[in-house]
Amino acid sequence: MSPTGRPEKRRAIERAARKVFGRDGYTRASVDAIAAEAQVSKRTIYNHFTDKEQLFLSVALDGAQEVTDAIARQMELHLRKIVDLEEDLVAFSRDRVATVTQFPDHFALVRALEAEVTRIPPPVLEKWLAAGPQSAHLRLAPYLRGLADRGLLAIDDAEQAAQHLNLLTVTSVLQRTFYGSIPMPAEEADEIITSGVRAFLRLYAPTGQRSGLVDRQ
Repeated sequence: MSPTGRPEKRRAIERAARKVFGRDGYTRASVDAIAAEAQVSKRTIYNHFTDKEQLFLSVALDGAQEVTDAIARQMELHLRKIVDLEEDLVAFSRDRVATVTQFPDHFALVRALEAEVTRIPPPVLEKWLAAGPQSAHLRLAPYLRGLADRGLLAIDDAEQAAQHLNLLTVTSVLQRTFYGSIPMPAEEADEIITSGVRAFLRLYAPTGQRSGLVDRQ
């Protein structure tokens, strides 16, 4: 049967697989468990996917694309038209953190993948690294370069600057919450994000604006 022959069945399998992989991890998850969760037979799964590796890769990359699309909308909303640079960077970072709660099954899978990274087949890991959170700075970099072109930031390497912004804000919150599995009060997350944005601006604000940023700390 063609993978596109019965799309509703394929979607059910992928939803079930994302849940089972996120719960059990790649190694322990079985096709039997996925079939039971999807309420289909193992044969139906193999009609759509060659093996467990292909199924895992499919759901991991599909989930990464959904998150990427959501973040792309956030970048357009907050970073295309700037009103107040600090406030807009804080709002963008806050929305990015909230993305974890919008895609809980995907980020459960992310936790499982990172916990089992040495047991993930190398081709799967390579494709995940290209599409997953580790490449988020590549999509953010053009926006920061645009802000630099407008004189709002002083940047030599936009990709490095994007990595710094991510590490100081979103990554800091996500690592402390283990991708949303441990709740963090909103005010604590906001404090991390706001202080991270201010540290970022101390690094990358145009020279004439840096003294004012230091005074605000």
